[in-house]
Amino acid sequence: MANLINVARGIEKADLVIKNANLVNVLSEEIHKCDIAITDGIIAGIGRDYQGEKEIDINGAYVTPAFIDGHVHLESTMMLPREFAKIVLPAGTTTVIIDPHEISNVLGLHGISFMHEAVRNLPIDVYTMLPSCVPATPYETSGFDLNSYDLSLLIDKPWVLGIAEMMNFPGVLNLDKNVMAKLELAKSKDKRIDGHAPYLGGKDLCAYIASGVKSDHECTTPEEAIERIRLGMYVMIREGTAAKDLDALIPVLKNCNTRKCIFVTDDRHPADLKEHINGMVRRAVEAGVDPIKAVQVASLNTAEYFGLNNLGAIAPGYKADMLILPDLKSFKPDVVIKNGNIVAQNGKLTAPLRENEELSMRNSVNVRWITPEDFKIEAGVESGNIKVRTIEVIPHQLITKSVESEVRVVNGNAVSNLDNDTLKICVIERHRATGNIGKGFVKGFNLKCGAIASTVAHDSHNMIVIGTNDADMYEAAVALIKCQGGKVVVNNGEILSQLSLPIAGLMSDKEFDYVVDKCEELNRAASSIGCTLNDPFMTMGFLSLPVIPELKVTDKGVFDTNKFGFVNTILHPAKV
Repeated sequence: MANLINVARGIEKADLVIKNANLVNVLSEEIHKCDIAITDGIIAGIGRDYQGEKEIDINGAYVTPAFIDGHVHLESTMMLPREFAKIVLPAGTTTVIIDPHEISNVLGLHGISFMHEAVRNLPIDVYTMLPSCVPATPYETSGFDLNSYDLSLLIDKPWVLGIAEMMNFPGVLNLDKNVMAKLELAKSKDKRIDGHAPYLGGKDLCAYIASGVKSDHECTTPEEAIERIRLGMYVMIREGTAAKDLDALIPVLKNCNTRKCIFVTDDRHPADLKEHINGMVRRAVEAGVDPIKAVQVASLNTAEYFGLNNLGAIAPGYKADMLILPDLKSFKPDVVIKNGNIVAQNGKLTAPLRENEELSMRNSVNVRWITPEDFKIEAGVESGNIKVRTIEVIPHQLITKSVESEVRVVNGNAVSNLDNDTLKICVIERHRATGNIGKGFVKGFNLKCGAIASTVAHDSHNMIVIGTNDADMYEAAVALIKCQGGKVVVNNGEILSQLSLPIAGLMSDKEFDYVVDKCEELNRAASSIGCTLNDPFMTMGFLSLPVIPELKVTDKGVFDTNKFGFVNTILHPAKV
């Protein structure tokens, strides 16, 4: 501390001085010229005439705090954290708050520990929010059930900031004992509780917030966001791969108190990572948001919400996490500084990354022995045409429609109808080898032959298979069992494309470019068998999530969210 004080006073030289900076000061909400003195990874002082062992004259370039992603599921990138850091650090993100919800549904506490081990010694700060809803619902089979006792084993860890998105808001409102225990655990430790409450409003929203939940990333309209800000919530403005809310919430950033707003990515696929939080800042400024406030939303607001009191600003005593920018338009950093060290320049990582270590991970695709017969759907009649309850995909949305469709019956079994795009969909339980297989029909993929399958299927991540015939659906499932999870396209028994995800059936152990290339290859292969969706694997990954309207299928059967229960696939009377 003595060294820090002496450097701040100008008595001793700093380790590094950034000279002639235009500082974007998120504390005073102004831009002013200064030098920035850094020692031992901490900002010692800002002012004039500081001297350092190393000095960088940036000739009036802009300096901002480095950016923070306030809510992200790293598993959605399908890569290990090492590869994630390699891509987002040059974009200016030096801190992320993760929710290992996906891997926890597969591996429980071991999944959380695995993620913590995987982020150690990386040149990026990673904090954890403990998953609050594992499993997400009782209508599917997950790998584990994490209760408040399980979470209590980790809640005191310094890298744990609180309890992640409390999706079970009905459980909060109805005083569910398990939910209450998790909320009380966080509150007893003075830790944060993140929210997840789409469409909740009025007195029920007040009750949800009064329980201790202080943020929400499910706002899709300005009205929802404003109501939450008025009630003291932080609004996490999300821009993921599937769910994109930034454009809709720009009026909030332009016209309201932005100090309760945070930028988050939630779920992003690899191809969408090269522009990260900096891309959200850029687009906000392009839409007319004040640049200082946009930077504030990407840094100080997030740090203050999570109690990271030494992050998010450039001032004495703060960690020296900062960006040097040529302007306040592109928000592409020339230099990224983390803990006082240059970690990226001109879009390229310069900091060394440790080699991947062999982290302990058990096999996670545990399926009872299957045969092609397991994919048959009994029709109740021997032949003819029948009506079936069908999931209809809505392009670019997670919600679906429940519609009636017509399929043929062959030898007493309902089969896919390629003429009207009604394809068979099966969800195979893959955690406990129960033998559960939920079976239904889906419209919107337009496959003309073959099958596609994936072990990335929110939230319990059972194996999901969509196909035109039972034989290819079986081959696709077997391929994923053999590679311990992933994504695959099959036609006539031949694998056209496959991405292995052996880490919990969710993540690859390969490098970023390999994963991106394989994802593009998978989409091309799906297109070659007729699929008309740009990213069918992302769409199918949400068809097993029974908390999103209107019709879904889990390993336990077809689930109707309007009736909030399981329903028959075959509509009776069967004949048409």
